[in-house]
Amino acid sequence: MARVKIVTDSTSDIPSELLKKFDISVVPLKVLMGNETYLDGVNLTPERFYENLEKMDGLPTTSQPSPYEFETMYRRLYEKKGNEDLAVLSIHLSAALSGTVQSAMLAAEEVKKDFDVEVVDSKRASYAVGIIVVEIAKMAQSGASMEECKDRLSQLMEDTPVYFLVDSLEYLQKNGRIGKASALIGSLLKMKPVLSLTENGEVYPYQKVRGRKKALSVIRDALQERYKDKPVHIGVAHAGDVGTIDELLQHVRDVLNVQSEVVTTIGAVIGSHTGRGTVAVTVTGAE
Repeated sequence: MARVKIVTDSTSDIPSELLKKFDISVVPLKVLMGNETYLDGVNLTPERFYENLEKMDGLPTTSQPSPYEFETMYRRLYEKKGNEDLAVLSIHLSAALSGTVQSAMLAAEEVKKDFDVEVVDSKRASYAVGIIVVEIAKMAQSGASMEECKDRLSQLMEDTPVYFLVDSLEYLQKNGRIGKASALIGSLLKMKPVLSLTENGEVYPYQKVRGRKKALSVIRDALQERYKDKPVHIGVAHAGDVGTIDELLQHVRDVLNVQSEVVTTIGAVIGSHTGRGTVAVTVTGAE
């Protein structure tokens, strides 16, 4: 049976200790700030990014890895495997938000004569991708087959919602990532909407509300209705708003049967499109 190796990209915002613990490989996206180009999570930490963001006149831009960068990662894993068979499961940022999946697919075509790489569009962003990747990496590390990992991945893709709040829709609007919210942008600019992602991975307004306290209550009620007493894993991500994260966590703990929780920082690529002050929560059922 082929050994399964998990690959993702830097937008999954997985804490470094989990990447190491579950042997997850990461291909970084790029961030252009002024005249400097950085590798997300490699030579640009979230903390440094948000500091620089406040000093910029314009907005940063981002770009996906090239197919060659993915191919290099895949072949590096293949060379390290020794005499073992290798199967790579490569799980990435929503194709509606980035060309990352397309680059990974082109790379998979280049290596397919030597070993199997399956590329998956998560239709999600930030730790909504990460929470799925971590769960599958746990299985792979325990010796699960590719088919077992893919079966569980299909379940997670059906059962991992994400809700998030942004301080301003300016970043999403100017970077063209507003998705299904575009028709409502005029009214939403005066609101603090609870945002989510469609089945195709596009941003849309889940509910329009005024004020963060009301928004957090909306998220709590949506998760309670969906999961009730079912055991769950939760992940929360923030872009500098630790206070709201603490409040959000308490709301979720009050109504859900939480088995584990991860708090992480939204990295430079996703932060380029959402801005400082963003908070997000993602939940998945625990087996």
